[in-house]
Amino acid sequence: MRSGTLKWMLVLLSLLVGVILIVQLYWINQVYNFEQKEFNTNVVKSIRGVCEDMKIDDNPGTQLQKLIEKPSPNSFIVRIDSIPSRDTLVNYLYNEFEDFNVFTDCKVAVYDPEHNKYLFQAYVPTAASTQEQANHSYFVNPDLPVLQREFPYIHLFFPHRTQYIIHQLNFWIVTSILLLLVLVGFAASMFYFYRQKFLNEVQKDFVNNFTHEFKTPLAVMKLAAGVLNGSHIAEQPERLKKYSDIIVQQTEHLQTQVDRLLKTARTDQHELPLEKENFVPNNIIKDVLKDMDPLVRQTNTLIEFLPEKNNVSIHADESNIAMIVLNLVENSIKYSRDPHVIISTHTENGYYTISVKDNGIGIEKKYIKQLFKKFFRVPTGNIHNAKGFGLGLNFVKKVVDAHNGKILVNSIPGIGTEFKIILPRN
Repeated sequence: MRSGTLKWMLVLLSLLVGVILIVQLYWINQVYNFEQKEFNTNVVKSIRGVCEDMKIDDNPGTQLQKLIEKPSPNSFIVRIDSIPSRDTLVNYLYNEFEDFNVFTDCKVAVYDPEHNKYLFQAYVPTAASTQEQANHSYFVNPDLPVLQREFPYIHLFFPHRTQYIIHQLNFWIVTSILLLLVLVGFAASMFYFYRQKFLNEVQKDFVNNFTHEFKTPLAVMKLAAGVLNGSHIAEQPERLKKYSDIIVQQTEHLQTQVDRLLKTARTDQHELPLEKENFVPNNIIKDVLKDMDPLVRQTNTLIEFLPEKNNVSIHADESNIAMIVLNLVENSIKYSRDPHVIISTHTENGYYTISVKDNGIGIEKKYIKQLFKKFFRVPTGNIHNAKGFGLGLNFVKKVVDAHNGKILVNSIPGIGTEFKIILPRN
């Protein structure tokens, strides 16, 4: 399974995890609402029991819902016709709450409309309350706000109603947290697996490219060495020079590739070291093109160099800038059928621009952002149809970033590509 397929699987799994969590939260909310209704129902049942036992309602046939008012989620006001005693009311409430599973404490007060105040207030603990809690002055002498009404009533206030209902949801909350942890662990495992799969593919592609890149020069060198090892080669000076030059060229090519790998390895472990000095980029570009002359001749490449006229100097790392130009020109030749490369330089507003433009196969827009990733190579149907390790542009990006510059890429598939390197002059 390729990492691309695995990536889409991870996206789908992430969506599935999100759906599961949303469903879980929805059910928790539904259970919470159910527990709220259940709590209110149990309180109403307890109130009905108190009214029947204490006979504080002169019209027992009246529907209880008409006698109960809820000014807030935690409060119940029960309309009564006769005033009960404090201790009796507390005792009956305590028993009724126990019978109907209302296991949370309650503050109770009895209101007298003639005096517009509470005749008394009290605290009703639960069976789970400790003696210290039950005797605490905050509960023994509660101070409930007076709610003015034209009739006497019993005011029941449950200060810990929300905490009690949430406590009833402990099972759902714990299972949801466990499910979340399992899903997060699963997602992390899948991401790690995807990462390892991607790295394995990158490593495999790198080894394939490495083998291909070094196998061909070595094979050519072996053939040339075989010819030079012939008994009559000394009698053929032109042939001797030809095959000697071949070995020299291939050796230089291998040396260049090894240097690139070593430079990339060093920049991975440390910040890219810069040895800045003043130099004229036009001169460096001419030197690079001179060194590339064998490749240019071999590939029948047409190169045009359009330098800025004043031979302006910049303060930068000369060898790294030369390596940038070498990489860009090599790529232009590598990905063009009949290579035509235009190199130009110019200055503007304190910046120096080096442009490398070709008539190659171009790059699709979706790949441009990935160009500078290590080992990335634009898919072309055959991994070995173009040489290289996928390290050149990654190195170019590191050099440009180290100089606080930027890279602009313009490309049209089938037409060509232009890389613009913009560097500060100082």
